[in-house]
Amino acid sequence: MGCCTPEPKSDGAHPIAARPATRVSAPSLISLPGGTFAMGYEGPEIVAADGEAPVRPARVSPFSIAPAAVTRAEFCAFVEATSYVTAAERFGSSFVFHACLSAPDDHPAVPHTPWWRELRGASWRCPHGPGSERAVPEDHPVTHVGWHDAMAYCRWSGTRLPTEEEWEFAARGGLEGRRYPWGDDFMPDGEPRCTSFAGAFPQPNNPQGYLGTTAVRTHAPNAYGLYQMTGNVWEWCLRPSADRKSDRTDLRPIRGGSHLCHHSYCSRYRTSSRLMAPAATTAGHIGFRVARDGEKYPRTGSVGDCA
Repeated sequence: MGCCTPEPKSDGAHPIAARPATRVSAPSLISLPGGTFAMGYEGPEIVAADGEAPVRPARVSPFSIAPAAVTRAEFCAFVEATSYVTAAERFGSSFVFHACLSAPDDHPAVPHTPWWRELRGASWRCPHGPGSERAVPEDHPVTHVGWHDAMAYCRWSGTRLPTEEEWEFAARGGLEGRRYPWGDDFMPDGEPRCTSFAGAFPQPNNPQGYLGTTAVRTHAPNAYGLYQMTGNVWEWCLRPSADRKSDRTDLRPIRGGSHLCHHSYCSRYRTSSRLMAPAATTAGHIGFRVARDGEKYPRTGSVGDCA
């Protein structure tokens, strides 16, 4: 899948829960009124294949969205309640950024994107492979989850994934035509507003001391009260209805960029940035947040089957 996401393996099966999931109370979400906004981007950073352009009017109905990405602790509660097994656990491996490993050369590099290492035993439980259960704090976003894993969490929690239009409307925070959730300047007053890569990619050099994800509420929220809508982790969304006719029916959108984005290589930490990735993709920079329809109780059952 190019620079940002490695190509996943798949056994053709969707991961399943060991016993029926029991619905729990939906998490506290932020209600947004919806409306029409200018979606997309046509500036110099555009990557034609991503499908950001053209800038076009998009309309969303009232909806609610989580203030932050689902955390490791929240996903753990889901797994404990359902005995769910994720795609990475079923396949036996996932993709980890080389600098997160103490001995990266011990693991095979992904062709054309050697900063990704396929690691046996890497999953949401062990983000950096066996023995790394405590390597990432519980208030960081859950990673190494595929699209079907995210949908399973949504069904359990009485939510759904946001559509791309909803996600971008929310990320913009009411700012029309701005590149980031806070405006056009990436680092106002020299202060970072999102978690992104520091160094000469792919070699990190971060004076702030972190590598990889940060806590889901690390940086100030946008005007809608939403945290880390860009940077930190890519977030799975529901694909546009037009894309459902594609021959690659396994492709799903991810939005917002990640902690690996950097202006010298990949500036996809903008509000309009998007990629299409195979639903089975799992890596250390992909997570999700949840949403639901307006103030009504969410739909159940078939949302993940057709989206």
